Amino acid sequence: MSKTALITGATSGIGKATAIILAKNNYKLVICGRREDRLNELKTALSEFTEVHSLLFDVRDKEAVFEQISSLPEAFSQIDILINNAGNAHGLDPIQTGSIDDWDAMIDGNIKGLLYVSKAIIPQMITRKSGHIINIGSTAAKEVYPNGNVYCATKHAVDALNQGMRMDLNPFGIKVGAIHPGMVSTEFSDVRFKGDSEKAQNVYKGFSPLQAEDIADIIHFVVSRPYHVNIADLVVMPTAQASSGIVNRSL
Repeated sequence: MSKTALITGATSGIGKATAIILAKNNYKLVICGRREDRLNELKTALSEFTEVHSLLFDVRDKEAVFEQISSLPEAFSQIDILINNAGNAHGLDPIQTGSIDDWDAMIDGNIKGLLYVSKAIIPQMITRKSGHIINIGSTAAKEVYPNGNVYCATKHAVDALNQGMRMDLNPFGIKVGAIHPGMVSTEFSDVRFKGDSEKAQNVYKGFSPLQAEDIADIIHFVVSRPYHVNIADLVVMPTAQASSGIVNRSL
């Protein structure tokens, strides 16, 4: 029987690429996002390969998270794999001039949203004593860079939550792990720079960044390991990147 994976932030970037590779490898999917047109388009495309159900909600909306996940039809109600992918960076300002709205968006999405979705799914995993949770972090979970303040703090929180989840859920045989990507060419920078495409493009100028498909390949590898293998914490960067502040732009 194929496993069912629930992916948040499935309408773009890493989430979308992960949905595609899992669909092609016979995983049943629950794809979640807040853009209905993109959800519908993705569901139609993936239905060629597997069974797909879509849930429309913003992970920051606590009531919507629990309402939508509790509405899953029986055929999709058992979630074997939870991929906490939704999250974003907003702004790149020093702490003294940062926008409180940006801070709230990052804290609500990257931390609270991850917690809401996990809270909605974990009880059924505990009942079955089976399940796998993948938390998508960032190299910003491992280091802090200038003007990254609150974003880095939220991803440090993801790192801590990942470790705490793994400890708390260990008695129930639930696997928990995190994947921390470096520079990935997705809509991430467009969101961070609020649609300033020139600034967004400059982030990846002069080198070959990771692609969403690179991280999706890794996620597929992680979730397809045998039960006794748990990849607990994985950092991946493009070859040109040595740290958040060191990038060889001649590659």
